[in-house]
Amino acid sequence: MLRLEKRPQPSRIWTWATPPFAVLVTMIAGGALFAALGKDPVEAIATIFWKPLFGEFAFYYRPQLLIKATPLILIAIGLSLGFRAGVWNIGAEGQYILGALTGAGVGLALYPLDSAVVFPLMIIAGALGGWAWAMIPALLKVRFGTNEILVSLMLVYVAEQLLAAMALGPMRNPDGHGFPGSRNLRDYPSAHNAEIIEGTGMHWGVAAAVIAVIAAYVLLSRHILGFQIRLAGQVPRAARFSGVRPGRLVVVCLGTSGALAGLAGMFEVAGPAGQVSIDFNVGYGFTAIIVAFLGRLHPVGIALAGLLMALTYIGGEMAQSTLGLPAAAIQLFQGMLLFFLLAVDLLTNYRIRIRKKEVA
Repeated sequence: MLRLEKRPQPSRIWTWATPPFAVLVTMIAGGALFAALGKDPVEAIATIFWKPLFGEFAFYYRPQLLIKATPLILIAIGLSLGFRAGVWNIGAEGQYILGALTGAGVGLALYPLDSAVVFPLMIIAGALGGWAWAMIPALLKVRFGTNEILVSLMLVYVAEQLLAAMALGPMRNPDGHGFPGSRNLRDYPSAHNAEIIEGTGMHWGVAAAVIAVIAAYVLLSRHILGFQIRLAGQVPRAARFSGVRPGRLVVVCLGTSGALAGLAGMFEVAGPAGQVSIDFNVGYGFTAIIVAFLGRLHPVGIALAGLLMALTYIGGEMAQSTLGLPAAAIQLFQGMLLFFLLAVDLLTNYRIRIRKKEVA
C-alpha cells in the first residue's frame, strides 16, 4: 500500500524537476487523448512541439513564438509577485482588457495625429487602465476584507461586457459601415506597435517583457520589498512581527500585476490584434496563471514557461489545421499541463512510501 510521508524540508531536486516532469507526463497523457480521437499521437505531439520550430514552415512560426509569449510573460510576472505574497489575483484577464481599452482609447482619441508622443501615451494609459481595474479588488480587500479571488474573477465578466459595449458603441469605426470593432491601429502609424526588427516578431511588447523579467528578478533578489513579498508568502506571522504591512503588499502586488496585464493588453491591441473587437480577449490572463506556476514563480522560469506555452498555442493551431484536431482537445491538453504540474508538485513536500501489509 502506498502512503505519503511529509518531508522535513521541501526537496530542491523536485522543486526544479517538477516542471519538466509535468511536461513529459502531459505529453504522454495528451498522446493518449489524441489516440482516443483517432489521431497518430506521435505525429500530434511532434506537430505541437517540434514542427513550429524545426518544420518546413518554421520560418513563419518562429516569429509568432515571441508574439504569443509576450502577453503571457508580462501577465505572469505580475501575477507571480502576488502569488509569492499570498495575494491571489485571478482577474488578470479583465485587467488585460481594460489596458487594451484605455490604451486604444487614447490612440483613437488622437487619430489622425502624426506624432511620436501618441504611442508612449498609449503605453501609460494601458498600464493605468490595468492598474485601476486591479485597484478595485485591492481596495475592497484592504478596506472591507473581501476575497480578492472572487472580486477579481467577477470583474473579468464586467470587463468583457465593457469590451463588447465599446466595440459596438463609442469605439466603433465610423468608416466601418456599421460593423463592430474599432479602427485598425495597424493603419495608424503613430499608434501601431510595429516590429522593431522586421520579420522577427520582436515588437515593443517583447522589450517590455524582457525589462519586466529583469526588474522582477532584481526586486525579488536584491530589494527589501522583494524580501517582504517572499516573507509574507512563506511565513505570514513572522512577516507581521517584522513590520510588513499586509495591506500595503496587497495594493502593491495587485497594482503591479494589473499594470503589467494592462500593458500586455495595450501592446496586443496596438500590434498583433490591431483593433478593439468583441472577441479581442483570448484567455491570456487565465493561461498566464499556468505560466506563472510552470515557471515556479521565478522570473527566468516564467520567461521559459511563457515560450513553452506559446509553443503549444502555435503548435495547437497547426494541429487543428493539418491534423483536424478539435480546438477543445488542444485546450484540454493545455489544461493538463497545470493539472499534472500541481499533481507532481506534491512530491516537493511529500515522498511516497510503500507500507507493507501487516500480518495478523
